[in-house]
Amino acid sequence: MKRLLFFLLVFMVCCGHVASDRSLSLVPPEPTAPVEPLMIRPFADDVRCRQWVDSVMEELTLEERIGQLFIYTIAPQPTKKNRELLRKVVKDYKVGGLLFSGGQLQNQVTLTNEAQRMAEVPLLMTFDGEWGLAMRLRGTPSFPRNMVLGCIQDDSLIYEYGREVARQCRELGVQVNFAPVADVNINPENPVINTRSFGESPVNVASKVIAYATGLESGGVLSVSKHFPGHGDTDTDSHKELPLLPFSRERLDSVELYPFKKAIRAGVSGIMVGHLEVPVFEVRNGLPSSLSRNVVYDLLTRELKFQGLVFTDALAMKGVGESATLCLQALKAGNDLLLVPRRIKEEVAAVHAAVKHGELSREEIDAKCRKVLTYKYALGLSKKPHIRLSGLTNRIDRPHTRDLIRRLNLASITVLGNDSELLPLDPVVKKVAVLNVGEPNGLKPFLKELSVYTQPKEFCLTQNMTEENRKQLMDSLANYKRIVVGITVRKLSAYKSFFDNFAPSVPVAFVAFVSGKELVPIEKCMAKAGAVVLAHSSEDDVQCQVAKILYGKACANGRLSASIGSLFAAGAGTDVGPRTVPHFIPEEHGMNSQKLACIDSIAQEGIRRGAYPGCQIVVWKDGKEMYNKAFGTHGRMSRNGTAEIPVKPTDVYDIASLTKTTATLLAVMKLYDEGKLNLTDRIGDILPFLKNTDKRNITIRELLLHESGLPSTLLFYGEAIDKDSYRGGLYKQKPDKLHSVRIGASTWANPNFRFKKGLVSKVRTSSHVWQVSDSLWLDKSFTQIYLQKIADAPLRDKRYRYSCVGFIVLQQVVETLSGLPLDAYLEKVFYAPMGLTHTAYLPLRRLPKEEFVPSSSDPFLRKTVLRGYVHDESAAFLGGVSGNAGLFSNAGEVAKIYQMLLNGGELDGKRYLSRETCRFFTTSVSKISRRGLGFDKPDSRHPEKSPCGKLAPASVYGHTGFTGTCAWVDPDNRLVYVFLSNRIYPDVWNTKLMKLDIRTRIQDAIYRSLIKE
Repeated sequence: MKRLLFFLLVFMVCCGHVASDRSLSLVPPEPTAPVEPLMIRPFADDVRCRQWVDSVMEELTLEERIGQLFIYTIAPQPTKKNRELLRKVVKDYKVGGLLFSGGQLQNQVTLTNEAQRMAEVPLLMTFDGEWGLAMRLRGTPSFPRNMVLGCIQDDSLIYEYGREVARQCRELGVQVNFAPVADVNINPENPVINTRSFGESPVNVASKVIAYATGLESGGVLSVSKHFPGHGDTDTDSHKELPLLPFSRERLDSVELYPFKKAIRAGVSGIMVGHLEVPVFEVRNGLPSSLSRNVVYDLLTRELKFQGLVFTDALAMKGVGESATLCLQALKAGNDLLLVPRRIKEEVAAVHAAVKHGELSREEIDAKCRKVLTYKYALGLSKKPHIRLSGLTNRIDRPHTRDLIRRLNLASITVLGNDSELLPLDPVVKKVAVLNVGEPNGLKPFLKELSVYTQPKEFCLTQNMTEENRKQLMDSLANYKRIVVGITVRKLSAYKSFFDNFAPSVPVAFVAFVSGKELVPIEKCMAKAGAVVLAHSSEDDVQCQVAKILYGKACANGRLSASIGSLFAAGAGTDVGPRTVPHFIPEEHGMNSQKLACIDSIAQEGIRRGAYPGCQIVVWKDGKEMYNKAFGTHGRMSRNGTAEIPVKPTDVYDIASLTKTTATLLAVMKLYDEGKLNLTDRIGDILPFLKNTDKRNITIRELLLHESGLPSTLLFYGEAIDKDSYRGGLYKQKPDKLHSVRIGASTWANPNFRFKKGLVSKVRTSSHVWQVSDSLWLDKSFTQIYLQKIADAPLRDKRYRYSCVGFIVLQQVVETLSGLPLDAYLEKVFYAPMGLTHTAYLPLRRLPKEEFVPSSSDPFLRKTVLRGYVHDESAAFLGGVSGNAGLFSNAGEVAKIYQMLLNGGELDGKRYLSRETCRFFTTSVSKISRRGLGFDKPDSRHPEKSPCGKLAPASVYGHTGFTGTCAWVDPDNRLVYVFLSNRIYPDVWNTKLMKLDIRTRIQDAIYRSLIKE
């Protein structure tokens, strides 16, 4: 267990380091400190290991020590001839290991046991299992190819895969796996590497190599990363001839060598040197890297400090040449183990003779032999192993194995394109055609799962379809609103002419149950598709998963490991899942998309004319998103005025007084729903600090209607300022030497004041717990000062008077009745269950500052740009959590909250409020003003003062915010409209948003887009 935890820790550290290099371009050579391989590290000072190695060395002759450096290949066939060959290489040449070339599981185990019985020194049993045992042995579990695994984003799955392959190898009696492939396959014409590679990105290949290799070694199997220094960008197969890498050192460092360098630093134990001609390292023409001392010793061992076992690639390959002394040359180059020699008798003799004649030192042979023996000890070969044949198949292919294969397949699914947000598909649209390109029953699982969400109609495209039949097919497809093209056939060239002319007028999604490279013949057609789902495999569970992904019921987060023609580059991909907001076609839901697009010009006009730096706008109809766009920038924030960050739909705004209905009112409605609060309740009966004041008889209804007699606002922060710390008044209508800071249209302030001693701190302390800005913390005792100021405030007549103070009082009511702070109560009851990740008070506790749009510049009170801190001074000096302001969110999440209200208190199948409570609060209207119970509403009696557009019906309810925000719900037309901006950044006195009627004009544009039935 300790060893497993050690490998896991190293894996996470190494993969984290690789992930930090995602922006890799050209990487220069860097000095590398030696890293002891992970597998050997626990045995560095192991006395028993050293004693065993010493004891074996004492018994071995020079020839036997040489034999330990050879790995011989043999077919796993239990014939008499094969058994005689096995006996010869084990008994006569005392080879260090064997490589079985392929065949049947049971035969290999039988011969493995025979070989280990014969061997005086236990043999290293090696295997070429890049994608598991199925690469060489029939009837064993088949894992996805590396190019597919390269699409997976969760490297812990690759680690788990490596451990499972290691488990199977150990069951088979194998200690060494010649995997993973560390080649970066950036040449699509590569005839030998191709799908054996994890892909085209050096960074992604490196992270997958480390994950797989670490998994193998944590499972007790030595990994061998190959083919050093990199076989990915060749168009020649080294099995047949010598490939050339005519690249500069800079290029090799940034691409080919990158995964190997990262793997070495991660502590892998084995590297295989390929047969490649690399002129930048080896000037001798035609000399393979596997035989080049410049490559093996100077580069790999000395410069890159690799301390593990160095294997040659198979020396029987034509790419290495025909010399009779290949093994001798390979040892002189610096290799430790010689794989698949052609003529073992002659090769062993040649090495022996070279030692005798001083061409190769005995010390070098001894060092290599000792190194091999040390690894044998680390791999458990100090004793002869025996593999139990009975139950072998069941031990290899376990339920966990099949489940892992399933999880790897599902995790590799990649959604490409989707720029028009076709996915997830709209479940309301039932007329969906599925065009089957492949076997007639090839899409059966896919169609069955699709039937859960829609009513698919299958059409088949066959290879030999006549022109007339193709036309009939196209005519039939034209009757459907969505087309899904399902591909299970691998050779698409025969269908190219059809797809060259395939241009339906409705949205099309391609689903490829084949590898990405097969899609190149039809990439021209796919370029016009709304989305492409690359599933790689047509397994039943993959087909079912893809159907779920199409409708947002399952997640896909794969990223393309290798480019598909010129259409999709490596790294392409987008996340789709249950949290993905579906995109809908407005016309299918009663709206005109062209008229809806008029919103764009109004929003851009506001930016152009200086009403705000940027904004977010969301429109929902019938619970479906019709419009979601972000415009402009956060605003200039650098000193030289050049930094402009574009607004994203996920960016977070200070929503100001929209807090009243998006936070405080929700809490009030919930307490009312639960019977803990009545609108006739008097606040003096709930809040002790108001019990003996003239405010004791104010009711909850009066607070919600803004008819309580409380003042509009109170300058709470004034109680924190030392009045003796400045000269003159704090404010003036005109600037002078003292009043140099503008804070309003005709208001200037004196910034040269001090806060009362002990009330504030630049850092958090045990008592200074309320953060007002980055370097301003307020003492918690200010709460009592704050509440006392409300209690002492003069009560005025009970006409309509918009009051932030009233909603601060409602906050106290909520916190008293719920027993929780307002922010904690809302998070628990509403925001967290709704899945709102960007809606919160004090949002810097959970989100980085870069995600916030600046609210305003405050040169007077907090003397900083407010980004992630509430602008409203009252809310700020209440610690950022207030009933009147302080909530932060984005337009998409605000829309979800108001959709919940429109749905009568329900969202995504979960009920938050009763339908009766929602109806009561959203329809009630004051008798003396336009106001509802907490909500603002259109002003039909004074349209010029209405906060809504002229076309908004009287049933609309919502609110606006000082920072330039609004949210409106129309129950008649089932509409939700949200507008968020930072109109007071940088100047709080900017009123152009109102003068230009931006918010109301956008609302009217929404109504004009409605299609009349």
